[in-house]
Order: sequence, then structure tokens, then C-alpha cells
Amino acid sequence: MTRGLIVGAPRSGAGKTTVTLAILAALRRHGMAVRAAKSGPDYIDPAFHDAIAGSPSLNLDSWAMPDALLDAVAARAGNAADLLVVESAMGLFDGLDGPEGTRGSASDLAARFALPVLLVIDVSGQSQSAAAVARGFAAHDPGVRVAGVVLNRVASERHDAGVRAAMARAGIAVLGSLPRDAGVTLPERHLGLVQAQEHGDLPGLREKLADLAEKHLDLASIAALAANLPGLATRDVMPLRPPGQRIALARDAAFSFVYSHLLEGWRAAGAEIVRFSPLADEPPPEDCDACWLPGGYPELHAGRLAAAARFREGMRRFAETRPVHGECGGYMVLGAALEDADGASHEMLGVLGHLTSFACRRLHLGYREATVLAPSPLGRPGAVLRGHEFHYASLTEPGNDAPLVALRDGVGRDLGMAGSLRGRVSGGFFHVIADQGA
Repeated sequence: MTRGLIVGAPRSGAGKTTVTLAILAALRRHGMAVRAAKSGPDYIDPAFHDAIAGSPSLNLDSWAMPDALLDAVAARAGNAADLLVVESAMGLFDGLDGPEGTRGSASDLAARFALPVLLVIDVSGQSQSAAAVARGFAAHDPGVRVAGVVLNRVASERHDAGVRAAMARAGIAVLGSLPRDAGVTLPERHLGLVQAQEHGDLPGLREKLADLAEKHLDLASIAALAANLPGLATRDVMPLRPPGQRIALARDAAFSFVYSHLLEGWRAAGAEIVRFSPLADEPPPEDCDACWLPGGYPELHAGRLAAAARFREGMRRFAETRPVHGECGGYMVLGAALEDADGASHEMLGVLGHLTSFACRRLHLGYREATVLAPSPLGRPGAVLRGHEFHYASLTEPGNDAPLVALRDGVGRDLGMAGSLRGRVSGGFFHVIADQGA
């Protein structure tokens, strides 16, 4: 039976991703079959999980996923693994202010699946006070068990000894201490970490992470604290109806943000996924009957996309007869033009009429519930979807296309109409996680 644990922290930036990847790398080196998952909406960390663990990482979201889908994805995440490591988003208890178990927090997952938590605490700028933080997290929710802590950014042996002594008095097990200069850095950009596929030496990174874990973490105790995953329904639950039988999926450094559980659901429903690369000037394959442009970083590649004549002509031809949908970055490319960070405007596909700008930056972040207004690759009119937005680009000219969805935020506040629909082409900044009625 698969065992699992959650790597959490009091806040973002405490070192959860480094600790998660180090555990995966070291236990894989020792011959253990490891898999990872990520709580909440995130594309970038799971790609690093994939690379380090050698197996696909899935997302688990207690707000966006109906119960049956959440259980099915958790069961698949632990499939064929000795250990499943779930990395928390933000702080362990951070989520929406809503009903218990549906807040989108990692603590929801810990309680639902009875998984112990390994808490990563950044102890820079504090010493014994770290024990008070750990004690507070351990006592905060009786349904969430904090089984141990890893101290991160430890300044010296003296610093480490002081924190450990306070943890011992509080009855908190310390299962590792990472030095302030651990020698492992993951580069970042505006949406988080630089993508795994852009890292110059992933095998070398994996070895460094394994070395770090073997030197500074109590791997045997960490593996031993994991708990058996409960028996979960393994039946296929469709997160979103496939938009076609044979789906052309843009996939490269400009279009990389697509959820694995979504693709798995389409395949389980009998659809085929055919990848193509706009950055390599590839058009969507003619033998496909739908096209999906996911999010990513088109703003970093706007010039190349504007110059990709075969891609542009092929997309326009495809859209005349078959459905095309773009999420976030994909939506930006479907529009008339994209302004990059330097203020230069680049012509895009023009199959939708809006203009977007990365020079006029403003953070748009949060859960979204979308009601579909007209038939589109997202589903039938009236379908209710849950997902999120996370982008800095702004819509500078909305165009004259019909709206695609009516949006609410995670606590039900009306955000108005959003997205665009013209003929068979649709798109919006909204990233779908699950159809609530599929």
C-alpha cells in the first residue's frame, strides 16, 4: 500500500519546494518508487516534481475538485509508488474562508486523507521562537497532525542547537536542518520558479538535491512517519469533457501550463492528445478535430510567435472549421496583438479581437468559478467550472467578441463577464481545474 505525507510550512518562501525535491531525489537514489503531488493550483512546482521523481505529479485541490474527483486523483497520484509526497501551497492552513474541508488548503488534504505533515520552518532571524511557531501549528487543528519539522536556513551549529533544544522541550521532532547556504537554488521569474524544462542541468540538480538530503535530513525517520493512504475510489472521474476526439495541444516553453489530471481525464474518455510546438513554427496537425493553447510565457517569446508564419497560418486555417480554445497565455496569443515588457507590440493570431499587454502589469490572482454562456470547448451553456487566474498581463482592449463565461471569485463575489468567443474560437485568462457536474 502507498504511504504518504505532506510537506507544509507556515508561509510561502519557507523552503517547501527544496525540501520536497530533496526528499524525492534522495529516496529515488535509494531505490524507492516516489511520486509527488501539489496542493492547490500550480503548474511550475509539479514540473520539477516530475523531473526529480521521474513520474508525473498531479494537483489536489479541495475547493476546485468535487469530492469524487479529488479522491480519484489522489488514488492515481499514489499509484505504483512506495511514497507519495504532497507539497503544500502557501502556508499549511492557507485557503479560502469557507466550509471546513473545501478551502483549497493543504490542511484540508491532511485531514481528508489522514496524512502527517512535515513542517518546514525558515528559522532565519529567530531561534527558540521557532518552537512556538511549530507548537502553534501542531495544536491549531486536531484533525491535522504535524509529525515533525525541518529547520531551514540555519546559520550555524550554535543556532541549530538552540532551536533543537526548544523543539525538544515543546515535544516537536526535528527531522533535519538545512544550512542557510545550502548550495541549491531554483531560479525565479514573475509567476514563480523558472520552468523545469528551462533548467540547464536537471540531472545535476537531482544529484545535488539528493546529496543535500543525505547530509542534512533524517531520511529514514521522514519515510517512517508517512501514513498509509486510505482506500480510495479509483474509477475514472472526468474533470472536463474533452473538446474533441483528437486534440492538438500546444506544448513548448511558451505553452506549458496544462494540468496532468485534465489530460489524463481526456485520455480516459478515449481522446488522443497530439502535441505541437508553436515556437518551432509548427501548425496544429490537420488530422486533429480540436486545438488547445494552454497558458505559459508567450510574453517572453512574442517576437518568435509573431514571426512563426506556418504556425500562424495553420492556426487560422484550423479555426475556420474546428474548435480552438486558449487559456491565459494561449488566450493572449489568440488575440490581435501582445505588448511585451519593453512596450513593443507584436501581431498575434487575430482570431479574437482583444489586445493584451505585459508592459501594463498588474497581478490577477485567485480562485474563479465560471458559468459557461455559450457552447465552447469548455462545455455546454450553464456548465459550472472551477479553476483560477494567475497572471500579470492586462487586457488593454477587450475587442467586440461575445463573452465566454460569467465569473465569480472563490467566495462567490460577482466578477462580471469574461473571456471571448467568436465562432469556433474561445479563450480567457481562466484556467479550468474541474467541471463541477462532469
